[in-house]
Amino acid sequence: MHRARPSTHARGAHSEPQNHMFGEMRAALGGIPKSTDILEHIYGLPTPAEREAAFEAVRAVERRAMVAQKPQPGLVELMRYLDARAVRKAICTRNFDAPVAHLLSRFLPGSAFGPVVTRDFRPPKPDPAGILFIARSWGLVRRLDRGRGRGPGFGEGGGEAENAGHQQQQQQEDQAVKTEELVKAAQQGTEAETRGALGPAEHGGDGDGKGEQAEEVGDASALIMVGDSLDDMTAGRRAGAATVLLVNDENRHLAEHPDTDLVISRLDELIGVLEEGFVGRDITEST
Repeated sequence: MHRARPSTHARGAHSEPQNHMFGEMRAALGGIPKSTDILEHIYGLPTPAEREAAFEAVRAVERRAMVAQKPQPGLVELMRYLDARAVRKAICTRNFDAPVAHLLSRFLPGSAFGPVVTRDFRPPKPDPAGILFIARSWGLVRRLDRGRGRGPGFGEGGGEAENAGHQQQQQQEDQAVKTEELVKAAQQGTEAETRGALGPAEHGGDGDGKGEQAEEVGDASALIMVGDSLDDMTAGRRAGAATVLLVNDENRHLAEHPDTDLVISRLDELIGVLEEGFVGRDITEST
């Protein structure tokens, strides 16, 4: 189990849903089907000019929608509570930066968020890289032992259940390293800011290149991911964070999803949860 304190928010968790945008975006991109991810479609276009034209078409939809933004019920109350306790907050969104800046300046002018991870950071949600970048930037890291043996009995008569457990652990560590490589390859902010937030991988051993090696990766186990989409819940779960679904009529089916830890209908419901000490489900329960 893990206690989660600092918070990561999807942009949709701050403003009321504007789901009509997605249909408008798909229409602006030539009528792509719902089964096609919008960002993947744009990244897959053959030329830089086509990709930029597609992004501009999507940005035009977002600019029109941001004028009609309304804050989620309980947003101001929750932010006051978090700010009074110096709880760090970040944003991880698939939007570009203008709607985020508009929302913060209009509804939360005195509340600080950082870093703000937009769709310029790749890979986007549901990949956990953006959340792990946030954890890194806050100094939350863990070390993975990569040179240590897999332990007695692995593949040598240790029992099917034990071997399966070792294999699952190895797969999880391999995925963590792969995700860290994606994080390091992303360009969020200036090169110096990115390098400073991520830091170099550290290696153990006695200095002769032998012995144990360890990879340092972002650790989101102390974070809460608050969002309103499957991408939010999946990214949070894969990052190792606790997940909170801000439920509405469109996403109610996600309340029972294995990646969802907690369901709230108003943001200020989180205040009582945090006062009691939010404990998320064990990460292994959904794997």
